[in-house]
Amino acid sequence: MALLRNSALQGTITPEMEQVAQKEGVSPEFIRQKVAEGKIVILRNTNHHNVVPVAIGDGLQTKVSASVGLYGRNTSISEEIAKIKVAAEAGTDAIMDLSVSGDIDTMRKEALAATSKPLGTLPLYQALAEASQKYGSSLKMKVEDLFEVIERQAADGVDFLALHCGTTMDVIERAKREGRIDPLVSYGGSHLIGWMVHNGKENPLYENFDRVLEIAAKYDVTVSFADGMRPGCLADSLDGAQVQELVILGELVQRTREAGVQVMVKGPGHVPLDQLKATITLQKSLCKGAPYFVFGPLVTDTAAGYDHISAAIGGAISSWAGAEFLCYVTPAEHIGLPDKDQVRQGVVAARIAAHCGDLAKGMPEAVKWDLEMSLARRELDWEKQISLAIDPVTTERVWKERSGDFSSKCSMCGQYCAMEIVSQYLGNDKKHVC
Repeated sequence: MALLRNSALQGTITPEMEQVAQKEGVSPEFIRQKVAEGKIVILRNTNHHNVVPVAIGDGLQTKVSASVGLYGRNTSISEEIAKIKVAAEAGTDAIMDLSVSGDIDTMRKEALAATSKPLGTLPLYQALAEASQKYGSSLKMKVEDLFEVIERQAADGVDFLALHCGTTMDVIERAKREGRIDPLVSYGGSHLIGWMVHNGKENPLYENFDRVLEIAAKYDVTVSFADGMRPGCLADSLDGAQVQELVILGELVQRTREAGVQVMVKGPGHVPLDQLKATITLQKSLCKGAPYFVFGPLVTDTAAGYDHISAAIGGAISSWAGAEFLCYVTPAEHIGLPDKDQVRQGVVAARIAAHCGDLAKGMPEAVKWDLEMSLARRELDWEKQISLAIDPVTTERVWKERSGDFSSKCSMCGQYCAMEIVSQYLGNDKKHVC
């Protein structure tokens, strides 16, 4: 089977391109051309047989990813699968299994079977966990161990692989020279750097990058470049280490495309509002228009317990500025693991951000959606308002708690709705709602 990117370069429109084009409301040729340019990726592994392909990139609706995974003794596969189902019901476009302990293989296989959403992983997590069990320390991980896990996960059907390919010794030295408030917050990045420093070796993902590409091409997996130098506080945003890593990732983007492999880049992190647009612009320039997968971003360090709101603010502006994929953040970020309710809150907050960004970009479907909601409110059509809400479940619950009568008037003023009175005076017999 030809790689999607190679098919696009050869002028062939594949069934996956037609499928995502119909969902996005664009032409299959538009999808083909953008895939050929590397500005759109289609998430789907040839071995993930129940997956519904999802397209991410330029000119498309902003997508959302939700993260789950085994972490310590207080998590179980059944609980994480339940979170996946909640995230899917809340409207996430993709799932990431970021398991770092326990039966990671079974967790991944059950996750793949539990949802038709594309699934992403970070193979380094499993390689480190297995090295710790096998050798007594993750620092003793062998290069071959890492690549065996990458191939194992790809063969299982993982649709996109997050890999810290640009975190080199030169980048680490720059970070050491310049200093940071919060040196390393990326779990995978910090463990990889610890392995590199302890063993006095270069990043194996960078040194053996052709091998990464061979595995990705074998299963048509999208490579997602993770950022080991992701800033963990506003003060470290756009420092030299972060930018140098991004420069390297830009070079690797070109090599990945030349190999016929689809690629996107993951980014920060903690970014002050005034640097969001510059951060997106820099990535788009250095990485030649590759889709940008941002974590949040969080626009303040002080919102513990409410980081989903901070991330929604950052995500909306980032989407408007050109980011195409938002990794959700839950209220539990920085303080604990999320439960199912917090997973739902995180997905909904990220979807609001994505939609606001699409509105700001003038995406036709986004504009149409808001207009339909406005008309439903004018008509006091409660059932339609609920169906059009980003989170219909919560909307209906709140409505039933307050009224529950679909024939009732304005939710705030009842029979004394000022908007309705004024509209009648102006000769418009349509009903309004405050």
